[in-house]
Amino acid sequence: MTEPRPNDTIHIVEYDPSWPALYEQERTLIAAALGLDAVEIHHVGSTAVPGLSAKPIIDIMVAVTQLASPEDYGRKLEPLGYEYHNSEEAGRLFFRKGTPRTHHVHIVERGSWTLQRHLFFRDYLRAHPQAMRQYEQLKRELAVRFESDREAYTKSKTEFIESIVALAAASSTAIQSPG
Repeated sequence: MTEPRPNDTIHIVEYDPSWPALYEQERTLIAAALGLDAVEIHHVGSTAVPGLSAKPIIDIMVAVTQLASPEDYGRKLEPLGYEYHNSEEAGRLFFRKGTPRTHHVHIVERGSWTLQRHLFFRDYLRAHPQAMRQYEQLKRELAVRFESDREAYTKSKTEFIESIVALAAASSTAIQSPG
């Protein structure tokens, strides 16, 4: 179990219709800060799914042509209040903002599986309300169970997320396949 940090408890809130506007506002700042490095910027995570209760943290996925060092992005994002944190996921740089957290920026390479799976998951939940509600229920249960253990909360969602990504990927392949 990881050590709990102040202001880092898991708290799920009802969907806030201002989340897309908050994303757009931050996307504009990030695009200006990163310039041509940012070839795609996406709103991902639960706050990107209308109607889905979530932790009130805006997740932003930035795709770049080729990953540079965390320090390169850190110099550009630090003036916006972002701090770099080591990611356990290869091929993804992770920055967070706020105490308590308000925004996450994930920097990945364009076309990477990490980018694709986040978009698959988001888009599937947007298109399938029943799956969205199942995910919401799971998150609420896990938030109570792991209120002060963000790592356990995140790991406990993995099986569900992977099952949805597999469904979305299979649907995408079926749509793209001739026949």
